[in-house]
Amino acid sequence: MSTLHGKTLFITGASRGIGLAIALRAARDGANVVIAAKSAVPNPRLPGTIHSAAAEVQAAGGQALAVQCDIREEEQVEAAVAAAVDRFGGIDILVNNASAIWLKGIAETPMKRFDLMQQVNARGTFLVTQKCLPHLLQAANPHVLTLAPPPSLDPKWWAPHTGYTLAKMGMSFVTLGLAAELAGRGIAINALWPRTIIATDALNMIPGVDTRGCRTPEIVADAAHAVLVRPASGFTGRFLIDEEVLGEAGVTDFSGYAVEPGRPLLPDLFLD
Repeated sequence: MSTLHGKTLFITGASRGIGLAIALRAARDGANVVIAAKSAVPNPRLPGTIHSAAAEVQAAGGQALAVQCDIREEEQVEAAVAAAVDRFGGIDILVNNASAIWLKGIAETPMKRFDLMQQVNARGTFLVTQKCLPHLLQAANPHVLTLAPPPSLDPKWWAPHTGYTLAKMGMSFVTLGLAAELAGRGIAINALWPRTIIATDALNMIPGVDTRGCRTPEIVADAAHAVLVRPASGFTGRFLIDEEVLGEAGVTDFSGYAVEPGRPLLPDLFLD
């Protein structure tokens, strides 16, 4: 299989950034895309809503369902999954993209922010996967793909921002655990992480990052597509890197993904 035509993807945090890029890549195949995110009205600091994303998916050739959903809220997740199944008849693929970030140490991290990261990242990933699981088990080639790094206990990744690292690694450990728990059930449960920092609107809210040294979200979207078209059976528990996935697919020139070609690229967190 080399296309997602007719497949239904449930993507969290898909109103902008990497989630939207994955949605648009699937849409070009003629996929059905559920845009599950909180942003229902425009935010001047973070452009993009579930409705604008749905319109882009439709324009790209896919079918779209915009669902306002806070993945911290179990009832909202249940309602979003039910709406997806009612509209498209099932769910073939879950992309756990939604994530909260706060790159500060303990003294500068309000507990409200700490709780938000844990609830969205680790708990949200677990919750959405749990609610999608009955439908994934009925799909022909089911995938769960989570945007999370390879697990690491190296203190250098924890010391600068323990709260965020705990939350992000929580997504990684959920992936690790569920892949083992559901091994043999035919579902591919994997994680994908970029080699370099990706230029998104959310990145503009983090001081000191020069987006000219980043890549665009399309590199992650193309890597995700390459993963999601693979046979699911036996392909699980992997922590994949975008460059390596695309390299296996025959892509050797990544310069087109650079925000500013020729500029040295900024490596992403959690990779040595």
